[in-house]
Amino acid sequence: MSAAQRPPLPPFTFESAVEKVRLAEDGWNSRDPARVALAYTVDSQWRNRAEFVTGREAIVAFLSAKWRRELDYRLIKELWAFSDNRIAVRFAYEWHDDSGNWFRSFGNENWEFDDGGLMRKRYASINDLPIRADDRCFQWPLGRRPDDHAALSELGF
Repeated sequence: MSAAQRPPLPPFTFESAVEKVRLAEDGWNSRDPARVALAYTVDSQWRNRAEFVTGREAIVAFLSAKWRRELDYRLIKELWAFSDNRIAVRFAYEWHDDSGNWFRSFGNENWEFDDGGLMRKRYASINDLPIRADDRCFQWPLGRRPDDHAALSELGF
């Protein structure tokens, strides 16, 4: 495997698409921008809400700012659909701002991969819902979601 490969590789099967989604979730839950950026092509193109980001350096800057603003971030992603080199996911994450206000953010992402399994395009649509701290559902220790934690469908999201 070369450094330009990030298994599982397209074309995706149901199993490999589910694995790809969980690996992405695990990466984002690390809240390590440099680690996360390695899953994307050097010229990856994003639309995140109304912001447009191009390239790994910009991804690192974007995620660094995001996780300075979105504190105690915990994310769950779920496969929605897939084809040869594309995956669609739905997701939810919980976080709070520096004033202690909690939010649950819901969204959808469309991903396109190169032959080496690096994501070259990411389109994200996200909505934020203010929640009370005692309405939180994502309360595992920071980092990877435990395997026995409920998924989005099981939570009714």
